[in-house]
Amino acid sequence: MSQIIETEETLIIETPERVQLAFALASIGNRFLAVVVDHFIQFFTIFVIAWTFISISGLGDTINEKGGLYTVAQEMSKWTIAIMIIVLFLIFAGYFVFFEWVWNGQTPGKRLMKLRVIREDGRPVTFWEALARNLLRLFDTFPGFVIPVYSIGLVTIFMSNRDQRLGDLFAGTVVVRERTDEAPTFAETFSNPTADAAFRRVQKQTLFTGDLKGITDAEMEVVETFLRRRWDLSERQRIWMAWRVALPIMYKIKPGYSLQDFTYEGFLEELIHRYYAKGRFLN
Repeated sequence: MSQIIETEETLIIETPERVQLAFALASIGNRFLAVVVDHFIQFFTIFVIAWTFISISGLGDTINEKGGLYTVAQEMSKWTIAIMIIVLFLIFAGYFVFFEWVWNGQTPGKRLMKLRVIREDGRPVTFWEALARNLLRLFDTFPGFVIPVYSIGLVTIFMSNRDQRLGDLFAGTVVVRERTDEAPTFAETFSNPTADAAFRRVQKQTLFTGDLKGITDAEMEVVETFLRRRWDLSERQRIWMAWRVALPIMYKIKPGYSLQDFTYEGFLEELIHRYYAKGRFLN
């Protein structure tokens, strides 16, 4: 961890357990490549849908014969034009919002470049953060619109100590680079058999509200394995692994909890007790 802090720009987040976690901030180069991939997918999808509407309207030959989209627009019915405009606007405006919300802070481009959008406190972005940061994307891309230039976004990133563009500053988010290749894998961490300590409470009970119906047996197996093997880890490794295990589950069930009493490890302890209490997990 110390080597990462010395050689990269990092975001230091203090967890409720008073342990500092270091996240590598995404470089401008990686973010540029990611957004190029995303805009290519976005504009290609817009082109395909627009051409589909034109073909369904039977106006494909009009372009070949008379040429010009203006002529085609004049001959298309008003309802077709209205539907096409709505669909194209939703794709243009909602592409980044949809993927960052559904894919927990990632778009196809970010996933390819191993980047992720998170909140400044290290928690996953919600729909509202994804919406807020992308509402200001039009300002970040100024002076480009059809061809995004991101002049304001680049200036803001250079001026921010957390490499945040205008949308990030507004939404309270940052873009980080995932270091999955540098972190221990679950197989490496949980390779040796141990005594069952999954139900031992060592953290203050973390009460939360949330629907556990969507949690799968496979996810609970990971939770149980971590709670069994946590004593073989250093304190920093244990806090880091608790965060990694808890984060996707928290994103799925969207729990309500008191931030003052919350710990990731305590959350997992309470989770497994509730899950077993309902009789939904079988060894």
